[in-house]
Amino acid sequence: MSLFLIAALPFLGAVFPALLIRAGRNASASAAGLTTLLAFVGLMLHAPAVLRGDVIQAQFDWLPGLGLNANFFLDGLGFLFASLILGIGLLIILYARFYLSREDPMGNFYTYLLLFQGAMVGIVTSDNILLLLIFWELTSLSSFLLIGFWKHLPEGRQGARMALTVTGAGGLAMIGGMLILGNIAGSYDLTVILSSKEAIQASPLYLPALILILIGAFTKSAQFPFHFWLPHAMAAPTPVSAYLHSATMVKAGLFLLARLWPVLAGTPEWFYIVATTGLITMVLGAIIALFKDDLKALLAFSTVSHLGLITMLLGFGTKFAAVAAVFHIINHATFKAALFMSAGIVDHEAHTRDIKRLGGLRHLMPITFAIATVAALSMAGIPPFNGFLSKEMMLEETVHTAWGGSAYLVPGLALIGALFSAAYSFRYIVHVFLGPKRSDYPAKPHDPGVGMWLAPAFLVGLVILIGLFSAKIVGPLVATAAGAVIGGEKLPYYSLKLWHGFTPALYMSIVAVAGGAVLLMLHKPLARMWDNAPRPEAKVIFEALIAALTRLARKITDGLHNGAMPRYAAIMIAFTVALSFYAYQSGTLAAPTRTLQDVGLIPILGWASLLIATGFMVAMHRNRLLALVLIGVVGLVVSMGFNYLSAPDLALTQISVEVVTIILMLLALNFMPKETPIESSTGARLRDISIASVAGLGVGGLIYALMTRDFIGETISGFHLENSYKGGGGTNVVNVILVDFRGFDTFGEIIVLGIAALVIFALTEAVLGTRVRAYLLNRKPDLPQAGDSHPMMMVVATRVMMPLALMVAAYIFFRGHNLPGGGFIAGLIAAIAIIMQYMASGFAWATERQRYPYHAIIGSGVLIAAATGLGSWFSGTPFLTSAFGYIHWAPLEEFEWATAALFDLGVFLAVVGAVLLALESLSRFAWQPGANTDHAMDINPARDDVAKTENEG
Repeated sequence: MSLFLIAALPFLGAVFPALLIRAGRNASASAAGLTTLLAFVGLMLHAPAVLRGDVIQAQFDWLPGLGLNANFFLDGLGFLFASLILGIGLLIILYARFYLSREDPMGNFYTYLLLFQGAMVGIVTSDNILLLLIFWELTSLSSFLLIGFWKHLPEGRQGARMALTVTGAGGLAMIGGMLILGNIAGSYDLTVILSSKEAIQASPLYLPALILILIGAFTKSAQFPFHFWLPHAMAAPTPVSAYLHSATMVKAGLFLLARLWPVLAGTPEWFYIVATTGLITMVLGAIIALFKDDLKALLAFSTVSHLGLITMLLGFGTKFAAVAAVFHIINHATFKAALFMSAGIVDHEAHTRDIKRLGGLRHLMPITFAIATVAALSMAGIPPFNGFLSKEMMLEETVHTAWGGSAYLVPGLALIGALFSAAYSFRYIVHVFLGPKRSDYPAKPHDPGVGMWLAPAFLVGLVILIGLFSAKIVGPLVATAAGAVIGGEKLPYYSLKLWHGFTPALYMSIVAVAGGAVLLMLHKPLARMWDNAPRPEAKVIFEALIAALTRLARKITDGLHNGAMPRYAAIMIAFTVALSFYAYQSGTLAAPTRTLQDVGLIPILGWASLLIATGFMVAMHRNRLLALVLIGVVGLVVSMGFNYLSAPDLALTQISVEVVTIILMLLALNFMPKETPIESSTGARLRDISIASVAGLGVGGLIYALMTRDFIGETISGFHLENSYKGGGGTNVVNVILVDFRGFDTFGEIIVLGIAALVIFALTEAVLGTRVRAYLLNRKPDLPQAGDSHPMMMVVATRVMMPLALMVAAYIFFRGHNLPGGGFIAGLIAAIAIIMQYMASGFAWATERQRYPYHAIIGSGVLIAAATGLGSWFSGTPFLTSAFGYIHWAPLEEFEWATAALFDLGVFLAVVGAVLLALESLSRFAWQPGANTDHAMDINPARDDVAKTENEG
């Protein structure tokens, strides 16, 4: 089975449990189980090849230019983790079917579980770190849904938010570290990165990359000081705890440490950061676990401790420690998942997880007692169970590890961790299952049906078998996975057997077990001391930190985002100027290669007019009408400049846009005060003048530098000039670019234009029923109005000009592919012709003669443009590729025709519809259908009373 399919199956199967929930809980569970089983079988098909040392690969170049390739690979390490994810996932699906109540939305649960499962499989099989990062964040999101599955519980919602906050923040840091790592290696593919150890460790960016990556790994695997989120995530249903927080999610960080071990390990930085963090986490988690009275809290902190143990082993940087870490990953997944499920059984049957309310359950729940006892003894490191073997290997390695010149610090602290580990394991057995039966259980405990205890029993069977026959059962898997961790080098000598003789590790183990028993006997006085001792509460610190960050963020946001556009513009432009200045100072600028051309009198006069109009507009911008006139002058001069510089298409577009814009803005200004109020202080205006002046001089200098220097290499313009006719069938390069070479951009632009017109329509539609329109209808002009709203000369002139203007628009449209023109300009000209009818004869007169709604015109334009683009697919060419040729229709002469004309027709219709819809929308503030058609600005009689009443109010 392809790795693509193995990674995709959980995502594909996640749809079915939610859909099948109406068919029953068994159908939903079966769909989830079948999906996981198929993926697991597909994985096992690769087992022989992987155990031989082969690496299975599947590659798909998605965006190679960005280094984002959908590449997967499966080696021993990936196979180990994928087996745990899918194998334990099957057991969790079975367990959850009988654990969850009928009130729980089981379909949603299995959907979330499969989404998480797919994300984890993606992490452990990704051969591209960018793809790995995507899956990494998906685990945070899907685990958020699982942890907060019981939404009715406040602690569930809080635990989900805490887990998402901590792991999400760590993921952001890891993204930075991974990008640095890929930049150093010159590739984002893991197989390339893993072969670049020398380059990575010699790079000055090694330490920043290492720290950022470790933050991501430590937060995901609940390492100190990020360990606090894991116990609060125990508010999730027990199947979630058993799956996420013992076998999969929390081991994602460990997987990352193991995966990058070949290129990041072996340095003092790696040793002191990773090993120290793991050692502290191991000891701290074990001590806290002993004094927790909640079963799942005890197991949560024990998980933190064992995750720290594995982290410490990987941090040692030796090959033997890497083997021990891989072995303990397997052992911990088996006994800890079984322990969580047994705790869930106790909670499910006794209706409490409080150890103080339990005891004597061995008489009432003998099957659960047997399962929990074997798993707990393995966690304590008691032979002949599998936990003893990896604990012995860990203790053996600590004896040979010195920290800061001390040979006793690491083994001493490791012994303390092992001692407390034995103590809380013994407490789990003694305080929950041993002792006399009680009469005050919240509910009468009894062993559940086989559906709940079969999964943990299977895991306990593995605990025993691995302990007795580890070399045969998991030996090849440990060797293959450990070989992948150490980069394919020769494995060190190790032996997976119970007896190694009288070694320091054995003596330390005996001390740990004996000390654990003593601590259990002294638990009550020690617990009183623990409860009375002052200590920081991670939850309180976290909540205080989040509250402080929220206040800081709100203060910054309120200070920056106050709704004032000048402030936003000032910040953006000032930042751009500063960045540009840095680029100028740190870069190089070659000497000019072009001389200035002679400038005639007319260009100088145009330039002077542009400066004068711009200056007056800045100085007199508070007078809105005058500012609008000056904007028109600026646009006119710019159009003349385009024409002078041999860009007639741009000149035609600019002048057409100016006319339409000025008319629409004049209509909008009709409903606004004539002057803009002074909103900025003198200091703010001086600031804005300074920023604008510096930015303007900078842009001018940049333009001057570009115009006086040649471009390095060929420009895209040469390609367009060469291929305009033979590739697009037109000699007007600008139009061919718009409708062919970059037709997709134009298609997006007409969609945006149509959306803008629809937004204007929606806003005016919403305002029409408010007091605003009543105010506008009853406002009194401050100056005398002309008696004739529709001068006869203007009415006659515009009606005569209408067919002429439309004929010009048609001429501009049809000539556009070979001469200056095109659909956009033609659309503006046609829109101007229709706007003139509104201006001359009134909105009511024009609207009564409107045959087609402007919404439909916009939609027709977009659909025609889309259909033209899709048509190219039928000929096997890319979207919007033009076809052209010569056509002879009698009695017409032979003429050229290109499919780009149809696309241009779509542009034409979209432009006409958008402009006229905006015009009609604004006009409705002063006119409503049904009003007197003799006057363009007549008030709707039906609204007179309402308007007068609202105005008086």
